[in-house]
Amino acid sequence: HGAQNAELKPIGGSGNDAFNNIVLNQALRAVWASSDPDQLHQQYQAALAGMMGLKPGDELEGMMAAQLVAVHNAAMECFRRAMIPEQTFEGRESGLKHAVKLSRAYADLLLALDKHRGKGQQRVTVEHVHVHQGGQAIVGAVNAGGGVPSRTEDQPHAPGRLTDEPGAPLPCSNQARDRMPIAGG
Repeated sequence: HGAQNAELKPIGGSGNDAFNNIVLNQALRAVWASSDPDQLHQQYQAALAGMMGLKPGDELEGMMAAQLVAVHNAAMECFRRAMIPEQTFEGRESGLKHAVKLSRAYADLLLALDKHRGKGQQRVTVEHVHVHQGGQAIVGAVNAGGGVPSRTEDQPHAPGRLTDEPGAPLPCSNQARDRMPIAGG
């Protein structure tokens, strides 16, 4: 059955080509079509390349790829219309206003796609810090890419796993214990 083929998966992200075909056609219908057949063909090829360039891995990513292509094309058309030399002031202002809103929507879609793919910003919070005599602690914010849910019960500091074993203090290069500047942001 042809609908179950996955030849179009690089375009729409689905194992079902009926879905992939619909999503691609939605993106193509959102292109401001030129009356010149050669230019129209180039516009369609660009939309197709845009969707494939996003490498959708599932149906949600395929739908987001179609939206990204559509929003990009709409923003660029608004920019184009705003820059027509004979454009009125009101027409230029309206075109630019809509182009900026569409550009923000595009950025929001990209953030949502990154979040879906697990590439969103992750915040690391230090919950327990122990500094023994002679030791130093560095306090600051740590930000890293990626995202994995936090489960404190599996951490080494979880209840029942915490032990206090006396040992030699860590060496300290600041034996005079002078105050040290702390970088902040």
